[in-house]
Amino acid sequence: MSFSEVFAVAVQALRRNKLRSFLTLLGVIIGVATVVSVVSVISGLNRYVHEKVLVLNPDVLVFTKYGIIRSRNEFVMARKRKPVTLHEARIIERECRTCGAVGAQANHVDAVHVGRKKISDTQIQGYTSNMHSMMRMDLDAGRFFTAVEEEHSAAVAVIGSDIKDQVFPNVSPLGQIVYIRGYPVHVIGLQARKGSILGQNQDNVIITPITFVQKILTASDEVAIYVRPRRGLAGIDATQDEVRSILRSIRKTPYRTDDPFGIVGSEAIQSLWNSLTAGAFALMILISGISLVVGSIVIANIMFVSVVERTREIGLRMAVGARRRDIRRQFLLEAALLAGIGGVVGVMLGAIVALIVDQFFPAQVQPAFALLGVALALGTGVLAGLAPSSSASRIPPIEALRFE
Repeated sequence: MSFSEVFAVAVQALRRNKLRSFLTLLGVIIGVATVVSVVSVISGLNRYVHEKVLVLNPDVLVFTKYGIIRSRNEFVMARKRKPVTLHEARIIERECRTCGAVGAQANHVDAVHVGRKKISDTQIQGYTSNMHSMMRMDLDAGRFFTAVEEEHSAAVAVIGSDIKDQVFPNVSPLGQIVYIRGYPVHVIGLQARKGSILGQNQDNVIITPITFVQKILTASDEVAIYVRPRRGLAGIDATQDEVRSILRSIRKTPYRTDDPFGIVGSEAIQSLWNSLTAGAFALMILISGISLVVGSIVIANIMFVSVVERTREIGLRMAVGARRRDIRRQFLLEAALLAGIGGVVGVMLGAIVALIVDQFFPAQVQPAFALLGVALALGTGVLAGLAPSSSASRIPPIEALRFE
């Protein structure tokens, strides 16, 4: 029998029992749909984190009081540390030989008003003048403040798009004045719209010189120190070690004592995120794998039933010249075709779920995920059909013809 004849017989057999075939497919459909939707969501989240959350350039290190917190004990220990200060940043800038640039950031929350319009809980971010080169910071209009303006604690600011929309909806914000706790601040730039990142608005922000924040708005001297190696990514390890040594020396940290500060880099954040998503991915793959195993068992069971029901048909085919391998190919193809249809339906269902999720949460459907789902389904069908097809091919033709 040619492949086309075997295929036609397999399709005809499936069409004779449409309801049974559909019920057999449910396990495969659910398993494949779960795989496709979960992989799409995790892929979308990874892309979202890389593009939106990781605002650092890959060759920038951040030294902070907390660093990356992975447990409650780490948080408790980090709270006991002394804050990293702007004074320490200046020392690092002066003494670090492998550093290409050293910057700092201070955060403050305050109310902003223009006339009668008031915006509460606005993020006031104090930067050194070189921070725009260390972070992914784009401007729609205007400019960033200069080193001279930072040195003199100038009351100038780059505002986020939400601030612009609320207090300067119909005019250019450049040259306008906003008041932060009563202090007039001149707007010199407009930050490009960033949107919300994991539910946190990134456009309700005002960026000013760090000296203005620390001298005028807050008594806290805590900052995060940003360091870029002189040699880029190739020199990141050497720069990290040198800055660690300088900070430990400033704080007179004993040799065997842990660092009294935390270190954060884009690679460390990406690694932490990947470890978190890997656990969720493994769990969902396990759940979907169980569905596929159940689906394969159901397919194998139905194929065994089909072999019994079609014993006379098998005997007749073998009597007129069909070989054992033809019978084996016929039932194996039926199982693979059954699972393949379930895989296609599962891919479509998983893609629909991912597209719905994408309206509320990042998700990314790719053709590779569809191919993965169909391949899993076909593999499941082939494995499920091996035993029934082998059993069908071993039936003696005479006994098959006498079967009632």
